Amino acid sequence: MHDLATGDDALHIVAADADRSVEATAGGYPGSRVTARLLDAGDERAVAALIREADVVVEALPGPFALPMARLAANCGVSLVSSMYLRDPQELDPRKIAATEQVIGELDRTAKERGICILPEFGLDPGLDLVLGAQALAELDEVEEFRAYGAGLPGPQARDNPLAYKFSWSPIGVMRSYRRPARVITRGAPVTIDATSLFEPGRHHIVDLPAIGAPLECYPNGDAVHYAELFGVRGTVREMARYTGRLPGHSAFWYVMVKSGFLDRAPVAVNGTSVTPIEFTSALLASQAQFRYGAADDDLSWIRADVRGRRGGASVRVVHDLVDRRDFTTGFTSMQRTVGFTLARGARLLLDGALGRSGLLSPIEVPYQLVFPALERHGIRVTRQELPNA
Repeated sequence: MHDLATGDDALHIVAADADRSVEATAGGYPGSRVTARLLDAGDERAVAALIREADVVVEALPGPFALPMARLAANCGVSLVSSMYLRDPQELDPRKIAATEQVIGELDRTAKERGICILPEFGLDPGLDLVLGAQALAELDEVEEFRAYGAGLPGPQARDNPLAYKFSWSPIGVMRSYRRPARVITRGAPVTIDATSLFEPGRHHIVDLPAIGAPLECYPNGDAVHYAELFGVRGTVREMARYTGRLPGHSAFWYVMVKSGFLDRAPVAVNGTSVTPIEFTSALLASQAQFRYGAADDDLSWIRADVRGRRGGASVRVVHDLVDRRDFTTGFTSMQRTVGFTLARGARLLLDGALGRSGLLSPIEVPYQLVFPALERHGIRVTRQELPNA
């Protein structure tokens, strides 16, 4: 909202939320540019009425709302950008997966018929990592290996709790990401890593980037096979995986927690009340101030696209890194910056019709030059290295 509301054009932003704090947030901007609206995201009729008043929707709700909001926007004929997945990465039931795919297919057809765009997964990770990955892949003639990384971490002075971690986004979203299977490509073949095995010893490797201030344990997380198909390298890439980075010790702790059932989704009875372990664990950690960012706490965001292959007959490795830190002038955390400014850029591209097509889009289809030069104005920069492919 900040980026759109402080631009030079005549955009008017309606900030909608069920929490009354949205009124105070909107009050920080001129009333001619931003107004607040109290709105329950579960009230589809009210949400649809508001969507119809808009030229574009910026959806920043928790994950389960992403697909319903995208459907509403498509049915209303209004373009939408979201930072979330339309598919539930945790879902394993083939029938539910098939039903979701049918809904997504219908959404794509409706959006094309209405001449509008639905752009999900357009935040940091997923989002900028996919734009960056497409750019890196385009630099090679043949791609042999592709590894993508993402991380949101406390800065060195904010690593002051037993987990050396603080929540910069939805705690339940973090917990769910810890309890979903990963798919990788190894020796050219797809391999599924069970959701209970992500943190097993031997699953992670170390990446040491000086800007982070500590080595990172990087464990597989996400569906690299799906993205190999979208990137067009499914039949040629020999090694491909997506990784999440955390500070040392994180994997060992969550290995015990996962194996002990603390992230299970099946409810258990507690004094006659049904409780899901994953929601209990999320609520317990989120309720403690030590796991939340304070006004003086720094945070870091990192994404990397590491591509190896051949160009002009020579073996080459290209590495793109983005490391961002909190802006204490505005108070925005790095996660707010890298997700929020990216969403704003996506909204601007949709308003301008800059993507040249309609329907359901992927960040992979959004050109690097339409995104990163605009983010550089906010100090969000990418470094590039070309290294021997050892």
